Amino acid sequence: MSRHFSKDSARQPLRPAAPLTIAALLWSISSLILLGAAPVFWTVSTQTDFLEGDIDSLSVDADGHLRLGPTTSPVFETSAPTLWSLTNGTDGGIWIGSGNQGRLYHINSSGDENVAFDANELDLYAVEADPAGGVYFASSPDGRVYHSSEDGPPTILFDPTDTYIWSVAPGPNGVLYVGTGNPARVYRLPAEGDAEVLLESDAAHVLSLAVADNGDVLAGTESPGQVVRIDSDGRTFVLLDSPYEEVRALRPQPDGSILAVAVSSDSLLTGTFATSGSGSAPIATVSVTTSVTAVAGNSMSTNSTPTATSAGRSLRGAVYRIEADGLWDVLWRSDTDTPFDAVYQTDGSLVIGTGPDGKIFKVSDTPPRTLLLGRAPARHVTRFLKQPDGSLRYATANPGKLMTLPESPAPRGTYISEVRDASTVARWGTLSWRGSTPGTSAIELTTRSGNTEIPNNFWSDWSVPYTDSTGSQIVSPNARYLQWRVSLEAGDAIPVLTSVTAAYLPRNFRPEITQLTVHPPGTVFQRALSTGDPPLAGLDDPNLSRDISRSTTLGRESYRKGIQTFAWRATDQNADPLDYTISAQKEGEASWRILASGLRNTVFAWDTSRVPDGAYRIRIAASDALTNEPASALVGERDSPVFDVDNTAPTITVGAVQQTTASSILPFVVRDGQSPIQLVEVSQGDEVLRLIYPIDGIPDGLIENFEFFIDPSVEGTVLIRATDALSNTVTVSTQAR
Repeated sequence: MSRHFSKDSARQPLRPAAPLTIAALLWSISSLILLGAAPVFWTVSTQTDFLEGDIDSLSVDADGHLRLGPTTSPVFETSAPTLWSLTNGTDGGIWIGSGNQGRLYHINSSGDENVAFDANELDLYAVEADPAGGVYFASSPDGRVYHSSEDGPPTILFDPTDTYIWSVAPGPNGVLYVGTGNPARVYRLPAEGDAEVLLESDAAHVLSLAVADNGDVLAGTESPGQVVRIDSDGRTFVLLDSPYEEVRALRPQPDGSILAVAVSSDSLLTGTFATSGSGSAPIATVSVTTSVTAVAGNSMSTNSTPTATSAGRSLRGAVYRIEADGLWDVLWRSDTDTPFDAVYQTDGSLVIGTGPDGKIFKVSDTPPRTLLLGRAPARHVTRFLKQPDGSLRYATANPGKLMTLPESPAPRGTYISEVRDASTVARWGTLSWRGSTPGTSAIELTTRSGNTEIPNNFWSDWSVPYTDSTGSQIVSPNARYLQWRVSLEAGDAIPVLTSVTAAYLPRNFRPEITQLTVHPPGTVFQRALSTGDPPLAGLDDPNLSRDISRSTTLGRESYRKGIQTFAWRATDQNADPLDYTISAQKEGEASWRILASGLRNTVFAWDTSRVPDGAYRIRIAASDALTNEPASALVGERDSPVFDVDNTAPTITVGAVQQTTASSILPFVVRDGQSPIQLVEVSQGDEVLRLIYPIDGIPDGLIENFEFFIDPSVEGTVLIRATDALSNTVTVSTQAR
């Protein structure tokens, strides 16, 4: 059941390299590819992990044990995209109904194939053997019910007005039951006489029919998904009202119990063969989405109901067992795989065929345990057919095939892992695995690598087999992608693989400072979640977050003169922890002065009162040396724009009062050595300070000239206050005369 997308594995393998230990590998790092000091370990060990790969003649149990499974092989292949139905004929052959071509195929006991009938309609949903010889089959849409034998043309038994004929079920004494849709009815066709309506349901369709050993007719409906029993007196009773929208298959058992397969009919669910309540035609959707199976490991109680998915949609499907006394249990359910049929094998285990990934599950033991028995070479497993020898035949869709599934395991099976993306060119380390190889059984692993996401002819060939399960150096070339393949051989016993681990060292990427913010001078932030007198983030204890986090959450903003706060963001593609070095450079100087090093938080507050005024820039250097050896550690840097450090107040020079015929003018000059004059205020006597503009009309220079017109009626001194752009303030007073 392989779905290989890989190239031919029979190419000449690579010559194995001498084994290297991890320590030797680290010391042999190429100068052209810088690698991290800590290897990444890719381990495949669970059922979910193994389901990501491709399986051929292997099975995976709920514990993630990979073991030999049955070998599925083709019996019959067609050009039809879907095989809907199949049944054993009384002549030892098999009858098959197809979709999109509307053909009835017959394979005789010698294996010869022929098209027994080619309908004008698209689909043959129902094919059932006539116990008296020949076969019943029905075409849709707007089709008919036929009877055919191996020799001679088919005859029309029933031509209803219903749009769809979904199911037929032979009963005793030559009676045939027919299930239709739009409207949903069950017809009874006696051996002699006219057809009669046995059941007319409020549902949209009767998708499945079966006749129990006691003569009860069982109907599976759609919208709602119910199992309805019709007894010999024509009385109806709902045995199961499932939360799903369709009951796709019904299989009565010799002990009086019933297997019922229920699914969601949400057409948005990829891979589901969906029907709508309005009676529209089935849609076989094909999707490339790979889902991960989630199955119930134990029987569910009778009041268990599936929950909605994150998107608000119902679950994919479930397999129910309805006991003869009417009680039922959920034997299996999944929100990722849609079941289409289920059948018991001779050993009592339950086999379930699903889509959209063609998975075949096996449920056995008490409490039930689920095993991925294998995968079909198609997207959907639509119908099972038991054979006298205990083996199974099954029909598929996308493409349409008839396959065989024996009960005994294959002598050899192969598994190809998913492609591992190391995100960049990596150096491969060791490959190790755990498993058991009793007797002459064997486990054989090989690898290959490449730099394209999908393996192709530009990948390396498969390597020679690795022989040491405790760890062998991977000999595939250094690349971004890696894949491994394992073969299990039975010999005189059954081998089991439980896990595979591949180690690799990704290339070390340089850290990057993605954002650097220079806050306005004097802007400070209280440290978040602090108590008491809140310390300032990045100032009182710049190493506070060394053992807490590589990022810092800033608290409430406030002001403190002389403090310059910086905050930044950094990334590292290897997810290495980073530490930071903060340096400052005065404009015009060549050297950088280290302000702090070994910081782990991403905010730093600089007390600029200890340095001369001037224009400065700051540099943040991020290093990944904490988890990389010195030879491979990298540093990423980012410089800030130039900013001013000015902790000196402006000066005010007051000139002599100038007398004119109309007024008295007090001239004065405000100067600042570093930052522009921003605000000048003046008051006379007891007046409140008021804003005054320089002679040129704009307070924006390092030197500004002012004239203040003295009010002769006001007594007292003149007060002048000047503030520069960095909030440094000076105040002087002078006599008004």
